Amino acid sequence: MIFKQIESGGDRNYAYLIASEETMEAALIDPSPDPLKVINMVKEEKVEIKYIVNTHSHYDHSAGNDKFGGTKKDKSTIFINCGDDTVIKDGETLELGELILEFIHTPGHTEDSICIKVEDKLVTGDTLFVGKVGGTYGEEDSKTEFESLKKLILLPPDTEVWPGHNYGETPSSTIKFELANNPFIKRLNDFSEFLWLKQNWPKYKLEHGIK
Repeated sequence: MIFKQIESGGDRNYAYLIASEETMEAALIDPSPDPLKVINMVKEEKVEIKYIVNTHSHYDHSAGNDKFGGTKKDKSTIFINCGDDTVIKDGETLELGELILEFIHTPGHTEDSICIKVEDKLVTGDTLFVGKVGGTYGEEDSKTEFESLKKLILLPPDTEVWPGHNYGETPSSTIKFELANNPFIKRLNDFSEFLWLKQNWPKYKLEHGIK
């Protein structure tokens, strides 16, 4: 498998290139908002973009969609979770050569948020960061995100976490690391504690020296 994490501008955004080494077919995840490094990586790896996938439809994760793989009219590329285009359902999979991409619906940050699992790697968008979780806009969204995160922590502990932004101390982590170190994940047994942390995150960060 070819798996590349790419700095793509914006607010420390990450894009991802996933490709089959057998067929050189690729999926491009969140080609946002400054696509130059993404374009260069696609050229360097000499892959053919088959799928464009957005972890959610926010502009900073979808702004680069039209830079890759032809046009929507000629259907040379399948656009997934991109506004009016194909929306994948929870648990559905796609073949990419010998690879299987599994989609996990994780609403909370947005209603359309998804994570993408391929082998032992999980691209989490704005659902789960290293040491943090995605922003929400009220108690109802927080409760939805709480339930989504509970699904993710059931994955094998050595599953690698690859977030949509470089907000943590490291560019990636594992489910095991998040279980041991992420203060939000530690509160997934009690929604009231999770919500309290959401509502008091700036103060908590300051008191605990979190960037």
